[in-house]
Amino acid sequence: MTDRKTAVAVLGAGSWGTALASLIACNGHPTTLWGRNAEQIEAIDQRHENPRYLPGIPLPDSLRATTDLAAALDGVGLILVVVPSHAFTETLELLAPLRPAGVGVSWATKGFEPGSGRFLHEVAGALVGEDVPLAVVTGPSFAKEVASGLPTAITVQSDDEAFAQAVADVLHGPTFRAYTGTDMRGAELGGAMKNVLAVATGAADGMELGLNARTGLITRGLNEILRLNQAIGGRPETLMGLAGLGDLVLTCSGDLSRNRRLGLALGRGEKLEDAVRAIGQVVESVQTADEVMRLAERHGIELPISSNVRAVLHGDITPAEGLARLMAREQKPEYPESLFG
Repeated sequence: MTDRKTAVAVLGAGSWGTALASLIACNGHPTTLWGRNAEQIEAIDQRHENPRYLPGIPLPDSLRATTDLAAALDGVGLILVVVPSHAFTETLELLAPLRPAGVGVSWATKGFEPGSGRFLHEVAGALVGEDVPLAVVTGPSFAKEVASGLPTAITVQSDDEAFAQAVADVLHGPTFRAYTGTDMRGAELGGAMKNVLAVATGAADGMELGLNARTGLITRGLNEILRLNQAIGGRPETLMGLAGLGDLVLTCSGDLSRNRRLGLALGRGEKLEDAVRAIGQVVESVQTADEVMRLAERHGIELPISSNVRAVLHGDITPAEGLARLMAREQKPEYPESLFG
């Protein structure tokens, strides 16, 4: 079990990394936030604000920030990586030789390794060692709301139940509930796929197709996650919980979602490059759509919504053409086969 004095290093000073570091510091743990941007790190450390990603939200005075990775990791009892998926491998490569002996690695990154399509727990195991405890932190959680102290519930999934509990203990607090589980593969799939499906619902709303269309896309999108999850050996209950249904509903319907905002812009006829530039932060779905479809094709799983999102993101079709494709599909049973054993 992790006690209340566990020192924690949070790697990644974007909105989500800053919000989690702030939460952990408020929970009484000595917390150091590591990032690359010296000006931003100085603002966090000295003025207790992240002016780029969480402007106007005060951070606890006890939170420290540094650009020195070795200093951030020195003496810690827990590491939490919170960088975009495209930076995950590089960050793990940097921390691996500096990781204190016996210290586990957790992450709140969602997505796959670009290019290889590997799950992030596979990347982490290969880089830090299979004997090192690993855990993923995921679920419906907008950084701004967490940093503002609004109620939130997430899940920590790990093959090591004691380590999942240790990570949850650090995060759990008066306004933040941290549940635990042991299905890392299913949890990571849900956290990745919901970003792709949020583009679809955003596009539908940008085209003003109505609430029926939005809800239909969310529901059938969940079906796509469940079918792929079954093929990779994940547990269906994982996807019916916070890591799947919860995160999917939030990301598809909440306008704080960058992926939903991308879909909204595309549905209104804006160009992908202009929409991403206007959002101003990493939009995970742009890369994740390719990895999801590669995984689906490897397992022979048909994912019509995700497939059309990928085609839209590649500029092969318009959102309107994607809608026409979906509506023209043949009628069939909702669940031809059971997804629940």
